[in-house]
Amino acid sequence: MEKSDGCSAHLIDGDGTFNDTGLEQLIKEVKLGECGLSYAIVSIMGPQSSGKSTLLNHLFGTNFREMDAFKGRHVPFIFRSQTTKGIWLARCAGIEPCTLVMDLEGTDGRERGEDDTAFEKQSALFALAVSDIVLINMWCHDIGREQAANKPLLKTVFQVMMRLFSPRKTTLMFVIRDKTRTPLENLEPVLREDIQKIWDSVPKPEAHKETPLSDFFNVEVVALSSYEEKEEQFKDQVASLRQRFFHSIAPGGLAGDRRGVVPASGFSFSAQEIWKVIKENKDLDLPAHKVMVATVRCEEIANEKYGSFVANEVQALKKWCQMEEAVESGPVSGFGKKLSAILNISLSEYDAEAIYFDEGVRLAKRKQLEEKLLQLVQPAHQSMLSHIRSGTLEKFKEAFDKALNAGDGFSLAAQTCTQSYMAQFDEWHADAVIEQANWDTSKARDKLRRDIDAHIASVRAAKLSELTSSFEAKLNEALSGPVEALLDGANSETWAAIKKLLRHETALAVAGFSDAIFGFDMDGQSKEKLIASLENYARGVVEAKAREESGRVLIRMKDRFSTLFSHDSDSMPRIWTGKEDIRAITKTARSASLKLLSVMVAIRLDDDVDNIETTLSSALMDTKNNAAVKDRSIITLDPLASSSWEKIPSSRTLITPVQCKSLWRQFKTETEYTVTQAISAQEAHKRNNNWLPPPWAIAALVVLGFNEFMTLLRNPLYLGVIFVGFLLIKALWVQLDISGEFRNGALPGLLSLSSKFLPTIMNLLKRLAEEGQKPATADSQRNTAKSFQNGSSPLSDSSSPSSSSASSGVISPENGTECSNNSKDD
Repeated sequence: MEKSDGCSAHLIDGDGTFNDTGLEQLIKEVKLGECGLSYAIVSIMGPQSSGKSTLLNHLFGTNFREMDAFKGRHVPFIFRSQTTKGIWLARCAGIEPCTLVMDLEGTDGRERGEDDTAFEKQSALFALAVSDIVLINMWCHDIGREQAANKPLLKTVFQVMMRLFSPRKTTLMFVIRDKTRTPLENLEPVLREDIQKIWDSVPKPEAHKETPLSDFFNVEVVALSSYEEKEEQFKDQVASLRQRFFHSIAPGGLAGDRRGVVPASGFSFSAQEIWKVIKENKDLDLPAHKVMVATVRCEEIANEKYGSFVANEVQALKKWCQMEEAVESGPVSGFGKKLSAILNISLSEYDAEAIYFDEGVRLAKRKQLEEKLLQLVQPAHQSMLSHIRSGTLEKFKEAFDKALNAGDGFSLAAQTCTQSYMAQFDEWHADAVIEQANWDTSKARDKLRRDIDAHIASVRAAKLSELTSSFEAKLNEALSGPVEALLDGANSETWAAIKKLLRHETALAVAGFSDAIFGFDMDGQSKEKLIASLENYARGVVEAKAREESGRVLIRMKDRFSTLFSHDSDSMPRIWTGKEDIRAITKTARSASLKLLSVMVAIRLDDDVDNIETTLSSALMDTKNNAAVKDRSIITLDPLASSSWEKIPSSRTLITPVQCKSLWRQFKTETEYTVTQAISAQEAHKRNNNWLPPPWAIAALVVLGFNEFMTLLRNPLYLGVIFVGFLLIKALWVQLDISGEFRNGALPGLLSLSSKFLPTIMNLLKRLAEEGQKPATADSQRNTAKSFQNGSSPLSDSSSPSSSSASSGVISPENGTECSNNSKDD
């Protein structure tokens, strides 16, 4: 096997061995794998020693060898001999797109003999199978001859191509060598007539009996002058012909309408497989060849029908495109029948074209085509089922809602609507069944039933939730306010009243709720569960309100203490006159507050009995017993030194014993000020109303001052002196504002008076001196005597604030009443 030489390779040697290594190397050198579909294959066939290699070398710039039979020297046409063995492949220099040219071994060579024409047929068939353009090199003087070279070969190739390969629309370019003086216009019709006769004589299947040659081949005819006699003219003609190979695969080019092009990256494998098939079937009529042809052709027919179906190329199949678009947006009436008819069109066309091929292969490919078509339309069928299912579900929902709004029972409405619309789905589903398909569509029906059941369950849950929420709201409104009011006025009967209220409201709610859920046709267990949930909610409302109020127990206790302590039995504010028993009132108010605390320490909705009130009373109110306990030598445990109550579980405990003790201590501390204020007010009232000395002091004054009293009676002048002294002292009292100075305390008052005493004395003396300098008249004496009688000091200035204060009397700080200091004559 020869290796590649430069940009050429000996593709198939004379023994028919395929040079895959050389081909791969050539493909790498010319970078054919990167070309995609932008490449062309050109081949040349013709009689031996007809100058094929010479033509290729001048036309494409290749390096095919031309040798003589003796010394290997280039001596054209001196001695004709076989120079090309097998098939050579090379790249055409300077032609775009990438073009590869094959030089085939000449036909009718003496070396292979007259009978050994198998390789000639195989190579020719190979060239037609892989080439886009086939150059047929022939002598001008062979035109019109019945047994001219290439005619038997073309006849065999046409017949085999018809059965084995799909039409590639190969371009056959007949190159007439050594053109004579006969014009090409006269030669070309003769040549075309010969080719048409060969085509018409080839037996064809029914599908191609009337198919013209032009459907399989493009026939081109060119003529070249003699290379030996008119070399320059030959080269000019070849250069002109070369221009036609530029962009040969473009529309309008030599191979512009080629078909079935293999991508460049797969050319090597494709060529090997084609040669393998050709090589292994020397006798082209073998059964294996028939099966192979049937396999390839039936698959091509099936692919063609599938492509036509997808592309909607046939007028009858365009309905599929319309149905496919329509089913995307909604259900299509008669979907199953219409689509079955469209599928039957494609399958019947396949049967008509593949009827002459092997039955087993034909039926197998038909089955594959049917499966591919069904696979193609299955998404549309699934969309149709989805539309039917969703549409049925929506209609069910609408009908179900109308039935419920009309007042039908929930269970009856659900059952009736479900049966009706499941039957409707079955009817619509039957209209969408495809005749050729055997798909299991039960999943769509099952899914619809699950969706309906899920919707019924969700509506049931929503309705029950709505009913439950409604009755819970009514319970909350009926219990929250009354329970809060009962706990606010807590007494021994509070929890009994709360239990009675709870039972009553719960019974009403349960009765109404039971009537409301009657139409849901619920089993007894589910119904009892919902009722129990409602009862638990009612109890939870009471417990939550109790816990909420227990958090404000200290405020409640102080409010109750303040109400009872500061108001009498007629709810009138107390005036502490000194006659009230503050100790008894305090004890009563604290006892009431302790009662409130004992009610709030635990939830008592059950019929259990506890001793919490007694325990709290003995531990917090019985001070005598507490003092006695402290005096004992035996240590007694504190009943409140615990975190739980006896007979009360922790779940129903609101305030623990330890917390009660802490709350009571805080309560006493915060109410102590109120008691102290009451005591102070009572003592102040006593002081203000008791200005006389005690009786014993009065008796002592009478006994001990009898002599002085008698002395005053015997000397009335002393009375005047005492009276004047009283007036002076009172004036000094008013000037110094002694009562006001001592409001802030004794020490600050003394310090302030010590600083004001001397200036005040000096001011009084100064005013007395001024009064003494004025002429004493009878009127002034009478006015002075009158002023003494009215209790005002003649030493005071009537315009000064002090004198005004002295004449206005003294105001009691306790009750705000004015106490007059006017003296009476004895």
